Amino acid sequence: MQVKGCCSHDCPDSCAWIAQVENGRVTSVEGATDHPITRGILCAKVRDYEERLTAKDRLLYPLRRSGPKGSGQFRRISWDEALAEIADRFHAIVVEHGGAALLPYHYYGSMGTVQRLAPMRIFHALGSSVAQGGVCGVSGAALMDEGHPVGVDPEQGVDARLIIVWGQNTLSTGHHYWHFIDEARKKGARVIGIDPRATRTMRRCDVHLAPRPGSDAILAAALGRHLLETGRADLDLAAMWVADLDAYRRAVTPWTFEAAASATGLSAKSIESFAEEFATASPALIRAGVGLQQARNGDEVVRAISALAILGGHWRHPGGGLSIMTFPAYSPQAAERSDLRQNEPRVVHGAKLAQVLTDKTLSPAIKGLMVWSANPASTQLDTPLIRKGLLRDDLFTVVAEHFLTDTARFADIVLPATTQLEHVDVQLAWGHQYVMANNPAVAPLGEARSSGAIMRGLAGALGLNHPAFRESDEEIAASTMPAGWSYAELLAAGWRKAPVSRPSLKPRERKLSIAPGDLTLAPLPADQLQLLSPKGHYFLNSNFANMPRQRQSERRPTLKMCARDATERNLVDGAPVTVKSNGRSLSLRMAVSPEVRSGYVALDGKWWNDEAGANELTASLWSPAGQPAYNEVYVTVEATT
Repeated sequence: MQVKGCCSHDCPDSCAWIAQVENGRVTSVEGATDHPITRGILCAKVRDYEERLTAKDRLLYPLRRSGPKGSGQFRRISWDEALAEIADRFHAIVVEHGGAALLPYHYYGSMGTVQRLAPMRIFHALGSSVAQGGVCGVSGAALMDEGHPVGVDPEQGVDARLIIVWGQNTLSTGHHYWHFIDEARKKGARVIGIDPRATRTMRRCDVHLAPRPGSDAILAAALGRHLLETGRADLDLAAMWVADLDAYRRAVTPWTFEAAASATGLSAKSIESFAEEFATASPALIRAGVGLQQARNGDEVVRAISALAILGGHWRHPGGGLSIMTFPAYSPQAAERSDLRQNEPRVVHGAKLAQVLTDKTLSPAIKGLMVWSANPASTQLDTPLIRKGLLRDDLFTVVAEHFLTDTARFADIVLPATTQLEHVDVQLAWGHQYVMANNPAVAPLGEARSSGAIMRGLAGALGLNHPAFRESDEEIAASTMPAGWSYAELLAAGWRKAPVSRPSLKPRERKLSIAPGDLTLAPLPADQLQLLSPKGHYFLNSNFANMPRQRQSERRPTLKMCARDATERNLVDGAPVTVKSNGRSLSLRMAVSPEVRSGYVALDGKWWNDEAGANELTASLWSPAGQPAYNEVYVTVEATT
């Protein structure tokens, strides 16, 4: 039997898949050959997703903590016991401290509408605090909220004559997009890659520029200056869309090719060549990633890049423009039923969970925390401070999970969650225009429950009787359908493409700001190296870091360093090293690698913290829009003695 479904993980590709089921067992998961994005191929992370379903360390029964917090010691209990204890504790917290003392925390561990949002019905009814603000792509989202267009249908990208892959390792983090790059190449397009690392993606580009990490806005400013100086800027489009062209002109004027070369570490000649190619391309498509946003100047970086797409006039042509996030016209928010809330919620910053849990001035303090579809103890900044918050004796924590993650180890109650092969769901994509549906391939294993089932069970234990708490997962998903869409038809088809729209080429009532702020970069700290922590090829954030094949393929936590920096520190390839920053340290293996340039090192993958989590070293730093500055970590590296 073949069952249509989709990958739920936080990836722009949102692949369609087919689960092969024999005698009630999933034997394989394969990419859907007829899906225009997936084209029959799954990535190295999920191509054996059925192994996740039956993994030996899979959580299948509710657990209650039986040892000290964080010890990972639990004993099995029944669902009735688990729900009763959660309800009693949540009720007592609300009575004593008010609903704002409860905090639900979820992210994109599952992009599924039901799995992410259904439990929010409980918390809206209880008047909880709400966590807003993401841990990645925040700068791009803030730009989008201002009105900047930041999405291009990848199927239109084949019409671009120049494609700039800026700060994205496409072949590791969303490789299906490369289909369209190859098609554009066949039609004559050139591909320029910009990344401080020589990744597998950069090695496939026609040109690779490797600027100093964090200097991307300066590189973009040099290109903008060239457009204005040579008279190639689309001033007509700027007049219709832009509010601060004069301020932009002043901001980019200092950034000659020579000045930009000094700041970025590139040659003036290579910047000039890039600028000229960009100025003459029609159209150009900038495919910008998440990595370049992960610094305190991330907001300025995406603004500077958006300015290029506008001033270059590339939005005038199909296939041209800026592509950071591309969404179908589908809003899942109906699933969480915010209308169940009687008052406006207290909002806390979702990417500052460590601060929220340890802030002694917060009134009321968070006394009850529920986490699902997220592993903040691994993926957020400053994990030692996260752990300090989770270790509070007066904090009651519930985690719904597939495995005993870093976060789940700190829970008082752990609930077994269903995998994508065991529940129904619907989701949007953030890299294409298709809305995706997921059919369950098998019944839930053990006593695992979907987020919708957890919501219904907890509502019953709390005595909540609104009809919204009795809706099935199918009804919740169906409530989010756009006008004129049939949920049953979507499930049967597996996906549906939402209408594609391009930005209107008319004067804007709300004009855009493109002028960047201060672009000056601080000098690198003496005798330190900048640590980058890019996504691993076989891990998706912290997902799959416990799975045998993926772990074996990713090998082991390895610090990549160039030969020059290794020689200066008397380090040899394969040697154990101690990496220190912010008064903390990690023990790693060092590899001399041509992938990195002098002045920085890289640790791929979000390894769980008991091994080598890079966030053990990160400081609490954010951009003005709230983007965590994962890349602003400066380390010393020495041989382990």
